[in-house]
This record gives sequence, structure tokens and C-alpha cells, in this order.
Amino acid sequence: MAGPLIRTLGVALAALAVLSPAAAAADGEERLFTFRDPRITESSGLAVSPTHDDVYYTHNDSSAQPEFYAVGADGRTKAAFRLRGAEARDWEAMAAVKDPATGRGVLWFADIGDNLDGAWPDISIYKVMEPRTLADATLPAVRYRFRYADGARNAEGIMVDPRTGRLYVVTKEFAGGVYAAPKKLRTGRTNTLRRIGSAPIMATDAAYAPDGSSYVIRTYFSATLYERSGKTVAKVPMPELKQAESIAYTGDGTALLTGSEGARSPVYRVPLPARETPTPTPSERPAPADTGAAAESPGGGLTAFDVLVWLGAATLAIGAIALLARLTR
Repeated sequence: MAGPLIRTLGVALAALAVLSPAAAAADGEERLFTFRDPRITESSGLAVSPTHDDVYYTHNDSSAQPEFYAVGADGRTKAAFRLRGAEARDWEAMAAVKDPATGRGVLWFADIGDNLDGAWPDISIYKVMEPRTLADATLPAVRYRFRYADGARNAEGIMVDPRTGRLYVVTKEFAGGVYAAPKKLRTGRTNTLRRIGSAPIMATDAAYAPDGSSYVIRTYFSATLYERSGKTVAKVPMPELKQAESIAYTGDGTALLTGSEGARSPVYRVPLPARETPTPTPSERPAPADTGAAAESPGGGLTAFDVLVWLGAATLAIGAIALLARLTR
């Protein structure tokens, strides 16, 4: 029963997303392409190839195979890749960086969804070397298992610092958090994720800029840009999407890409105004130390309108749940 209730709440939040100020058209936004492959029905993660020009990677959400797709600027699939030694319980996010030592692209796939907040004893994130050739293939994956130091969490966002290679998970909760993985990941034991800062309510994805000077966290309603130190720069208006699930920077770091679930879903390019481009700082941490106060998040807190929207979402969800309960008695 919990699954339908959670999906009902998700539908309510998605429906109310159009009421948010962030749903207004972003300045200069453009539809970059539409996924044409009928196999791409729940695009949940999005990343720009670090080594192939005009190539974008995506993968489907839960109930899918451990595979991802390389897509061209025209929305057509160039190659489909299956991961060997991987599962796809609930893939929710991906990241792509270039290894500064070798120049090779490195892809990360996050099996971190947990709608029951504790259904799984651990979560997994897979590391894959980016293929040099864009042709259908099966690729080896390195599996890292994780647990949260403060108990199970639902999450839909990961980001990798291109300067240090360190991995971060952003949870999707009303009091979400940014969690840092150990500097050195181990395959022979479970790695611990430790909370280092707060995240906006119900974050659906996150990404680092290619130069590591900033990062962004996406929610159903908007995207928030941060300096490397964790200081909030601005909220960036996002286009209206059916179910906003993904965020990434363009290769040159001057714009954001955002996508949605659904068949033939679009990917939009949203420019970052010059005034919203953060100034790099020497800090290597993506967020400030958590103070324990939920309101003091990198997202800059809630406005009165945000509160009204979430109250409306809760009211709609409660009504839907009550109706579902009556229908299933």
C-alpha cells in the first residue's frame, strides 16, 4: 500500500509544480532536443560526455535494466550500453567527469532511490569508464556500496567534484541533506555517507560545474546555484516539465540542462546569466557544515509562497490518499 501512496504524493507535487514561480519561462531557455528512442521512457539521470562532442548520456528510472544511452544533439540514440556486474533496483541519477590524470571520461550511476526510506540495507553507486567508441556494448562496472551514517534515506541526486573526484549524494526529503562519501572508496566493504550540509526540499538531482567552481541542486520547482563553498548564488528559473528529474551543466559551464521523465521527453538548455556565475573559492567542500537547523539550508530557506505551495501539495495528497483508501477498503 505504501508504494501507491508515495506515488500519489509524487503526482500531487508534480501537479503543483506549475504553480511555483520557478515554472515561469527562463530567460533564453531553448528546447535542445527530444529523446527519440522508444526505450527511453523514464529519463532520470542526465550528463554531458566529457570526451565526445555533442553527446549526452541518460538512463531510465526504476524497473529498468542496468543500461544507459548515448544520445546525439538531434535526440537520436548513438549507442546503448549494458553494465556487467550491476543491478538496476532504482537508478535515479548519474554524473560524468574527466579524470585529470588520464583524460578519460568517468561515468557514475546511482542506484539510490528508496521510496520506503529503509527498504534496502544499503545502496549502490557504479563507476564506469566512459567508452571510447559509441557503439552498443557491455561495459564492466565497479560497484560501491553505501550506508548513511544517520539512517536510511531516499535520494535522487549525485554529484562528483571534478577537482577532487569526491562523490556526494543529495537526498530527496523535506529536510534534505548533502552527504559526502569517503575520499577513498572501497569495494570490499560498505562505505559510509556523512551529512555535511542541508539541501532544498525534495531535491530531484544535482550536478557540479565542469570546472568545479559551482554546483546546482534541482527540485520539482526550481534549480538553486551555489558557490563551491556552499554559499547560495541564486535560484534559476526552470522550464515547465511534466516531472523534473534531471539537471546537468553544459560542457562550457555557461548553461544548465534539465530533463523530464516520460516517452519522447524534452531536454532544455537554460543559460546562466553572468551575474549568477559564482566566483571560485579555495574550499573543497560542496556545502557548509550542517548546523542542525533544517531552515538553514543552502537553498536559502522557504519563501511564503513556497510554504503555501507545499501546504497545497499536502492538502491535495491527503485528499488523494483518503480517496485511495476508500477505494481499496
